[in-house]
Amino acid sequence: MNSLQQQQLQHMTRRHFLQGSCAGLGAAALASLQSDSAVAAPTVANPLAARAGHIPAKAKRVIYLHMAGSPPHLDLFDYKPELVKRNDEPCPDEFYEGKRFAFTSARPTLLGTPQPFEQHGETGSW
Repeated sequence: MNSLQQQQLQHMTRRHFLQGSCAGLGAAALASLQSDSAVAAPTVANPLAARAGHIPAKAKRVIYLHMAGSPPHLDLFDYKPELVKRNDEPCPDEFYEGKRFAFTSARPTLLGTPQPFEQHGETGSW
């Protein structure tokens, strides 16, 4: 027999088994001691049910707005008339030359805002 088989046989004795499983026996003893208190504890019908909070709620209603299809935030704040004129044109070389972009393999095209802008007020701001 080699030394590994001898070590495995040594661990199969009763003494080694009891030394190795003392934590399991201790857990079983603790469970038997606490079994009386566990029976007396009240059971909850649904443990996932909502419980009352520490502070009483003041809100009566919630309004949730899901703005699917809304214009991008960049289109809302800054009108770019030159970009609208150059819509669907290839991007000039000086914008991306010598730079690496993660999701662009071919030459990108420009995309202007599809939202109409109007001038308002005395200043004529967009």
